[in-house]
Order: sequence, then structure tokens, then C-alpha cells
Amino acid sequence: MKVFVTGGTGLLGNAILRELNAAGHATVSLVRSNYDSAIFEGIDTEFVSGDLLDHELMSNVIENCDAVVHAAGVIHLGWKRLQESMRVNGEGTQIMVDACLRHGSKLVHVGTVNTLAVGTREQPADESTPHDNAGGQVPCSYVLSKRAGVDAVKRGVYEGLQAVILAPGFMLGPWDWKPSSGRMMMALSKGWKAIAPSGGCSVCDVRDVAAATIAAVDKDVLSGREFILGGENVTYLQLWADMAQRFGRRAPLMRAGPIQRWAAAAAGDLMGRVFEESDCNSAAVKMSAQYHWYDSSRAERELGYQARNVQETLDDAAAWVRAKHM
Repeated sequence: MKVFVTGGTGLLGNAILRELNAAGHATVSLVRSNYDSAIFEGIDTEFVSGDLLDHELMSNVIENCDAVVHAAGVIHLGWKRLQESMRVNGEGTQIMVDACLRHGSKLVHVGTVNTLAVGTREQPADESTPHDNAGGQVPCSYVLSKRAGVDAVKRGVYEGLQAVILAPGFMLGPWDWKPSSGRMMMALSKGWKAIAPSGGCSVCDVRDVAAATIAAVDKDVLSGREFILGGENVTYLQLWADMAQRFGRRAPLMRAGPIQRWAAAAAGDLMGRVFEESDCNSAAVKMSAQYHWYDSSRAERELGYQARNVQETLDDAAAWVRAKHM
């Protein structure tokens, strides 16, 4: 099978290309003209240089492929960059959908758990949990634009598209070249953080998510089916302690309380009005106070998804950060 992959320079896209190679599939990778060739070391792939938003180019590439794994996207947890996020995450996905419909190619769309419901400490969310559960997702640029992408896929399914929608949790692991989620580890490696966010997340290994992505390509799955690909549900307090320990740093003392959250949100938003919006803003603070805890039972049953022990993931992610970013 020949598979077109977008987002190959990113954490998940790069792992997917490696997994596809291991499974014996031929691949085509979308890259920009100035990509770093080291990112693709050890990967056997055909390169196509261009822009995700180039309708004609995407159609021409997909015409010669059996399936598409759409893993490219803008990740910004904030109020700004909405137009850019909607253009890439929304319009870019619509272009994939249109081309796959035109040429009869299967689409595996990589979304995020942030398009679904929010869980709680008492009850992790699954694919059927109402979207307004626990107050719902924070309607920031990332959430709105990724939901626009999922909506585009669902409309395509109604028109006859063969598609699977994947919703990974908080991914860590090797091949985080930019870095993306590795930024959290890098921040904790540089000094003691006394206060951790008050919520929690579902930590998964990028290699396990990549393996499930290949299963979604290979398996005959009901079109439009959504799958949560989560892992161990942990508080940020515990996660930060585990990350800090791997770099010889002290664990945080406490979770952020209402006053600390308000101060961080206010300061972040004030700085964002003057400068480019940073990772610390009121949207990100609100999201970090939620429990993005999830149940991956459907993916385990239907895709054979298996999440490895989180300590192994943290070990390998820390080793990657030390080797590539420190």
C-alpha cells in the first residue's frame, strides 16, 4: 500500500513514517523546501515539496496513493492565531477530504482529544461522553480549528468518504524534533518549578499512537469511526514530579490554586497584548486546570491499541530531550 503522510517533521508524523516503513508500506511525505534532512534519517520515503493548502498539488499526490494519514496541524493553546489555525487545521483538512473523495483514497485523520469531551477524576471520558461534560473544552484557537477539521471529515463521510478519526492524548516519546510536547520536559529540566498545573492529562507514547494509526490504515473500520488513543491518566503534579526527577530536579510542592491560576492567566494575557502570545495565557491556564482523562477501550478492542507503561515513555522522552535539545 502507498500512503501519503502530512506532518512528517512533527512528533507523530515522523513516528508514523517509521512505523509504515516497518510494516512494509511505501510512503510519500509532504515537506517544505527548507526541511531538515536529519529528521528523516532512517526513513525510506518519497518527498513532495509544497504547501498543504495547494489544492492541485494535494490532489495530484493523493491520486497516486491508496491512503492518506493527515497528521499536519497548528498547535497553539491560546486565543490568538485563530485565522492561521483555521486555515491549516480546518481548510487544510477540507482539502484532504476533497482529494480523497475525488480519488477514492482512505483518509486517517489525526485529531485530538481536545475535540471531544473533558473527563473528570471520577470518570474518564470516552467517544460517547457529551461534549458539555465537566464544563466542556476551552474554546481556544486549537480546539475550534481542530473541531473544524473533524467536522470536515464527518461531512466527507456523509458524501461517501472512507475515513477514520483518531484522537490522541498527551503524546511523549522520541522523534520530537521541533520539539512539541517535549517543551514541557525542557522547561522542567532548566530549574525547579514549585507549582504545577491543577488538572491532569492522559499520557500516551507516540510509538503506540503510530502503531494504532497503521492499524487504522490497514483495518476495515466503519467509516467515520472515532478512536481515543490515550494512556495513563495522571495529574500534572505527578507528571511534573516524574519529569523533574529524570533531570535531577526537585518535584513541585503543590498544585496551582485559584489565586495562582488567576495571576498566571492575567500576566500571560497582558504580555500577549504587547508581544506574541506565549504558552502561558488564560486559555492554556484554563485547559491545564481540567482533567483531560480518557478511556481508550474502543481503540483497544477495534484497533488493537496498547499503551505501554508511562515510565518507559518518560524515560525515552527524557533521553531524546537530553540528546537533541540540551
